[in-house]
Amino acid sequence: MESVSIFFAFTAGILSFLSPCIFPLLPAYIANLTGAHVQGNKVEVSKQILILRSLYFILGFSLIFMVMGASASVLGQLLSEYRDVLEKVSGFLIIVFGLQMARILNLDFLSFDKRWQVKHPENKSNWSSFVLGLAFGTGWTPCVGLALSSILLLAGSTETMYSGIFLLMIYSVGLGVPFLILSWAITYSLNVMKKMNRLLPRLSLINGWILVGMGLLLFTGQLQKMSAWLATFTPFIY
Repeated sequence: MESVSIFFAFTAGILSFLSPCIFPLLPAYIANLTGAHVQGNKVEVSKQILILRSLYFILGFSLIFMVMGASASVLGQLLSEYRDVLEKVSGFLIIVFGLQMARILNLDFLSFDKRWQVKHPENKSNWSSFVLGLAFGTGWTPCVGLALSSILLLAGSTETMYSGIFLLMIYSVGLGVPFLILSWAITYSLNVMKKMNRLLPRLSLINGWILVGMGLLLFTGQLQKMSAWLATFTPFIY
């Protein structure tokens, strides 16, 4: 697995979490997971319950994303004889997704957003948090569709199914780590969210240009060369 792809997947996961349709709703997610409520300038909830149920939630959407990665890899292997063409098409699409996210393009069909409304159980539990994570992974994917689709296209260009699964696992870690950190932070103060909300447009722009860069590397066939070059500095990755 190329180190560039791993870095890209992790970064895309972090920036997906900071998208305008996920990050501002963090208090609502916590309320659905734990039954917490906002008291003054913080979310009142047991830290232990928050961490445990957040981990189950992350496990739920990670499972969905990893299944998607396996499917993309299997499809890519079936088309292995057309790998060069597949890489160029995938690279081109990732570039388009990046330009859309960077607001250089404005294609309406790429801005389509469909979310499933999930009825949350009254009795919160670890199992219900896991189910909510599954629902998030399946129903809210259009919300992070450009970044996630790019990772899936990258997974489709990998040589083995396990590489595709691993790539989506790294993406899930990138999405889950800031969820845990900021969930913990807003139990002390909501000011951190107010400050970060101002940065969301810039973060979307950064994410877009990262996608463009990865798309160019894949389209031009430079991805493996760049990974080999980076390996000279970080040989422990291999």
